[in-house]
Amino acid sequence: MDYVTLNWLHILSSTFLFGTGIGSAFYMLFANISRDVRAIAVVSRIVVVADWLFTATTIIVQPLTGYYLVRIAGFAMSSRWLAWSIGLYVLAAACWLPVVWLQMRLRDMAVQAARDGSALPPRYWRYFRLWIALGIPAFFAFVAIFYLMVAKPV
Repeated sequence: MDYVTLNWLHILSSTFLFGTGIGSAFYMLFANISRDVRAIAVVSRIVVVADWLFTATTIIVQPLTGYYLVRIAGFAMSSRWLAWSIGLYVLAAACWLPVVWLQMRLRDMAVQAARDGSALPPRYWRYFRLWIALGIPAFFAFVAIFYLMVAKPV
């Protein structure tokens, strides 16, 4: 595969990864701010599906295409910008894994509360705060990675 096609796939994949993350966070946050249990149940179901369809696939595609781009372009694997990018990517992925588990728990609690016509339990809100706390470093890690990929500072 040539560099341009591979680079396009890498950029497209990163767009899906980052875009799904931002979109999911936006809708999940505002559904929760509404405190409407039925809306939260619907949105959390969609967020979990989007995470599995887009984030899970692109989180695998990114390092594969990135590795081949580095090889094709002839960049040194020891480059500082590349080491920082990989480290930040590992940080973001380490945040994402528990977020997936939390989202599934949040979804299940919201669906159950909507079905029962009850309020969300206190555990829901603890998990939701943790979900936010994990999303913040992942967001900033990806913003920094985008900069490093474009600037490639020595």
